Amino acid sequence: MPARALRRGAVVLTGAAAVTVGVLTGPASAAAANDWDAVAQCESSGNWAINTGNGYYGGLQFSASTWAAFGGHDYASNAHLATKDQQIAVAERTLDVQGPGAWPNCGKALNPSVPEAGAAPAAAPAPAPAAPATGGATYTVVSGDTLGRIAGQQGVAGGWQALYAANDDQLASPHVIQVGQVLQLP
Repeated sequence: MPARALRRGAVVLTGAAAVTVGVLTGPASAAAANDWDAVAQCESSGNWAINTGNGYYGGLQFSASTWAAFGGHDYASNAHLATKDQQIAVAERTLDVQGPGAWPNCGKALNPSVPEAGAAPAAAPAPAPAAPATGGATYTVVSGDTLGRIAGQQGVAGGWQALYAANDDQLASPHVIQVGQVLQLP
């Protein structure tokens, strides 16, 4: 009988672990559901490491200035040196600010508000801890957030720039925020 009880416990534990993993693995960004493979196929024949010398790099054909402006240097000096996932992370930030026009021929179907295809929904955000001594409202970062998206959803006057300025003491870059991070709303 103890062996049967042990097996039941293992099944319950395995099921709990699967649920936990499912909750923790949400979309990397709300824009991730966009078919970045299709955009890359159109832009670069699907070659995520392409560098043809034309001034555009990687599967999504970033210019060096766009790559730098949207945090690409956090990953690699140029897009073609970054992984597919890193290129997509920068593409999501680019899409949030520039819209699908950043890929005028290949990005027409992109939508900044589309959740990741095939992924479990992101876990509900944890309740925000008590507001800091400054007394302002706070927001807890969840999977898929960007400063631009948070600023838009929270109605922050001045957009992501104002949100970044209010939190520049804890953010090294406006392009890098962490799930669970508590941001001060201006």
